[in-house]
Amino acid sequence: MLEAAGRVTLTELTWGSAHWRKTGAMMPPTGLTQVQLFDAVLLGAVGAPDIPDDITLWGLLLPLRQQLDLWANIRPARLLPGIPSPIKAAARDIDMLFIRENTEGEYAGVGGRAHQGLAHEVALEAGVFTRTAIERVVRYAFAQAEARSCRVISATKSNASRYGYVLWDEIFAAVATEHPNVASERVLVDALAARMVRDPSSIDVVVASNLFGDILTDLAGALQGGLGMCASANVAPETAKPGVFEPVHGSAPDIAGRGIANPCGAIWSAALLLDHVGDRGGRVILQALQDVCADGPRTRDVGGSATTAEVGTAITDRVAELIRRRPAR
Repeated sequence: MLEAAGRVTLTELTWGSAHWRKTGAMMPPTGLTQVQLFDAVLLGAVGAPDIPDDITLWGLLLPLRQQLDLWANIRPARLLPGIPSPIKAAARDIDMLFIRENTEGEYAGVGGRAHQGLAHEVALEAGVFTRTAIERVVRYAFAQAEARSCRVISATKSNASRYGYVLWDEIFAAVATEHPNVASERVLVDALAARMVRDPSSIDVVVASNLFGDILTDLAGALQGGLGMCASANVAPETAKPGVFEPVHGSAPDIAGRGIANPCGAIWSAALLLDHVGDRGGRVILQALQDVCADGPRTRDVGGSATTAEVGTAITDRVAELIRRRPAR
């Protein structure tokens, strides 16, 4: 589908769970160097029940994000026509964009354990918040808000976190003064979660820390029809670094191999990839995705009965049809 919709050449990197079972590592030692030879990466689902989650995360996903400094995680949460939501909402009511800080916060990996196995065992996990990282992701969120509806919310918890989120709030407030045309709010993360369910149409762009962005976008995914619909981009805006594009849902081992998984999140991620590299094929894929979600077929998690392959084929066929109808440049 990517090759049909855009001017791209695909190279497969066979990393992940199978690679770990063979070598004891999720990717080869030269993995980060290899990735930088490409313009972008479309990441498939990784992880398995027999591999601890921290190995999956710290062996592949977080090194890619942190060592490549892909500091912005972009997650659209839009309810497409034809897709049911667990709340009473029209498609127009759920159209949010989450900008998640992607390199530090509670995922910085700073901490340790002492006295393991003893009654007085202790584990320390430190959230790391730097002015540089907060400021760049907040500025990016304001830029995205200016391109949309000029509304942005900062997810915070500075009533309980005395240092990291107080710094976050101060930087958000300072950047807000530079964008008087953008309506900005600072909302405690728990209150924001409730508001997403109660009044999703009041939310447009959300900027959040690594942990809060992760949690809130799973909730947003449920509102837009389930994790099978969720796409994401890990990017370093305004740099030549390769972005990493991935569906949010993970490997879903409980349904793996059964042919019933929803391919929409992965396909939406492919559309984001083409947009990122400046190929207009991303718009074609997204339009095809929207058309098939509206008219069917759909997988059972979103009210249909089709298989993964049937939905994928329908979207691929729709891409081909849209390309045939597209005027020559």
